[in-house]
Amino acid sequence: MTRTGRRPGTSDTRDQILAVARRRFATRGYDATSLRGIATDAKVDPALLIHYFGTKEGLFTAATGLPAGLSVLFAGEQDQTPRAFAETLVRSYLRFVDSDQSRNAILALVRSAVSNEKAAAMLREFLTAELLPVIAARTGHENAPLRASLVAAQLMGLAMLRHVVRLDQVARATPDEIVALVAPVIEHYLR
Repeated sequence: MTRTGRRPGTSDTRDQILAVARRRFATRGYDATSLRGIATDAKVDPALLIHYFGTKEGLFTAATGLPAGLSVLFAGEQDQTPRAFAETLVRSYLRFVDSDQSRNAILALVRSAVSNEKAAAMLREFLTAELLPVIAARTGHENAPLRASLVAAQLMGLAMLRHVVRLDQVARATPDEIVALVAPVIEHYLR
């Protein structure tokens, strides 16, 4: 018999639900993920998901909430040369997407964006608010927004091939190897 309501034990139930939701959204995308499936994996009553998050969309938003300070992470070294900034950007981005929590959040957004307009809008909003302004500020070109978008495409493609497609050479490459090869391309966009 399934017990309803709050499960006994510690008050980390909300965090446990979020961890399960991140994994589910990251591996299955928005449309193929159900509240019931998340509740089953988290060993809670589905009503508890509604209690904490309201709707599936609310849970998705909470599960894929990327850190608001990401732009600060990428903007940290504004006085660097374009080459040093490109290297720092790629290295910071790899640390971000290679960490378990961040990787699941960004992969959930990327996978879901393919099949769900709300997820695509969330990914656009994230890129527009957090990443593109930092990158665009690094170049004086009149087409700075386009250049920043191409940098974002390079970085998102890297995450996609490394963690979704798991292209062997990209997935196995060390951060140093990737930085050495990708940073010059990013630098090109910034010059």
